[in-house]
Amino acid sequence: FTFERGKFYAVTGPNGCGKTTLSKLIMGINRPASGLILFEGEDITGLSLTERARKGIAFSFQHPARFKGMTFRDLLSISAGISDEDKLVGILARVGICSMDFLDKPVDNKLSGGEIKKIELATTIARNPRFAIYDEPDTGIDLWTIGPMVDLIAKECRDHDTTTVVISHNEKFLEAADEVVLIRDGVIARTGDMKSIMPFLKSMDFCSWGDICKGEADVRCHR
Repeated sequence: FTFERGKFYAVTGPNGCGKTTLSKLIMGINRPASGLILFEGEDITGLSLTERARKGIAFSFQHPARFKGMTFRDLLSISAGISDEDKLVGILARVGICSMDFLDKPVDNKLSGGEIKKIELATTIARNPRFAIYDEPDTGIDLWTIGPMVDLIAKECRDHDTTTVVISHNEKFLEAADEVVLIRDGVIARTGDMKSIMPFLKSMDFCSWGDICKGEADVRCHR
């Protein structure tokens, strides 16, 4: 499969089908058992996570880390490689944070789910990556935050020509994407826009619990 430069992709499918595994293979967190991973024509299969990051690949985790004793200013300065306050504030503005006081907030467990997600998004876009992966960015946030988050990621994709891959079950991300990639049982089952994919999604006969047992375990089904 080829991800085209500057396009917005939504990768979806049942739990356990391989969505996050795919994203971690691209980032270098996991290594493939076979095959090659090419980035802008270069074979990066053997490169480490750090080496891939230096080439412009960024990864936003589903469950962002919290750092006791570190402020957002510290974290963002490391991510962006800059210390200029005006530039840091500019990155804050891109993720919808207007208060400069936020720069000196500790990145700890006192932050709300929405705040920690904005921090994760900010550290991802701070480097203006060429290829950005977002692993279920809507996890743990309220319904009112999802729409602006979708708009933000789509805008970053357009404004910076960033190839963008979002792992999500959320329909808003599927609607915003240029192309939806449907994965099932570790393989790409279908690709297309939301309109062409949705009938197939609705007709799929799968049990979200069966994705774990595959119907083979000797267990009583709740259905």
